[in-house]
Amino acid sequence: MKTRKILAFALALTLFAALLTGCKTDAKTEKPTSSEQPATTAQKPEPTQTPAQTAAPTTTAEPSVETDPAGELFRFTRDNFPRLDGSTACIPLGEAVASVLLGESRESVQDLVQFNRTTQSFRNLMSDSCDLLLVGQPNAAVFDEMKEAGFEYDMETLGRDGLVFLVNESNPVDSLTTEQIRDIYTGKITNWKEVGGADAEILPIQRNEGAGSQALMRKLVMQDTPMMEAPVEYVATSMGELMSVVKSYDTSANAIGYSVYYYAHDMEMAKGLKLLKVDGVEPTKDTIRERTYPHLNDYYCVIPKAAAADSPARILYEWLVTEDGQRLIADEGYVTVMSFN
Repeated sequence: MKTRKILAFALALTLFAALLTGCKTDAKTEKPTSSEQPATTAQKPEPTQTPAQTAAPTTTAEPSVETDPAGELFRFTRDNFPRLDGSTACIPLGEAVASVLLGESRESVQDLVQFNRTTQSFRNLMSDSCDLLLVGQPNAAVFDEMKEAGFEYDMETLGRDGLVFLVNESNPVDSLTTEQIRDIYTGKITNWKEVGGADAEILPIQRNEGAGSQALMRKLVMQDTPMMEAPVEYVATSMGELMSVVKSYDTSANAIGYSVYYYAHDMEMAKGLKLLKVDGVEPTKDTIRERTYPHLNDYYCVIPKAAAADSPARILYEWLVTEDGQRLIADEGYVTVMSFN
């Protein structure tokens, strides 16, 4: 695979600087206007410089990506930008990529980042309804579907995440073992006092089938053990709904649920909730990167294997695993494959 490098048209003091200061999805965060364009310069920053440390050039041009050692450039536009799809937790990443490479504000590229969640996004890729996925791992049935359909794909690891477990912040329980979590979701443990908490019924909230976090729960925690059939009111159809239910279901603090670390922590969706230690390990960026946290899952970029070498989808696919692509991912708060100081 050829190494893709972003030119120092400098994502610098315009869009990339905004990313470094927390330009995510918070409506209160100041974002660049659509009239702001990344500046371009003939020189690439030294490796020790971050994009925010690069001096601001005086001329402007559309962002370009170097596509070969001879310096041939590829310029992303709205007309050629790959159709993106993927997991809910990757929406901020999709917005950041589109914003930086198109030179538009986060708000103006939201129409390009209408993600359909993990399982459906893979099906959309198979049906040619999208060109590139930013996604977590789907359930095994999706891989079976692609194999049966003869659909071949290329898949690169972009970053790492963890399956985390959440309770109301007033719940006295701070830590559970994997075995205890498994027993809660099979119905073997039904009261918080059995795991060191109050004498109260445990309300185990699940995600819907097809959700990425549900696939992770089955793969990482339950493994070959079936989950108990949950009442309808115990099944959340979105991550946001799960957070809301765990916070206040039946006005009690007795629910437990699961999500991915990025969504719960970096998107600050877990306010009013507490992330539990699992097997004595707290979920943090360090424990996820170092693989000491027990339940890990990767984020991927996926394209059809048939995508041409000079297609926008493959150019973006390969750029995301370069140092510049990885820095963008890290600046969005994800745990990257590369480590940056």
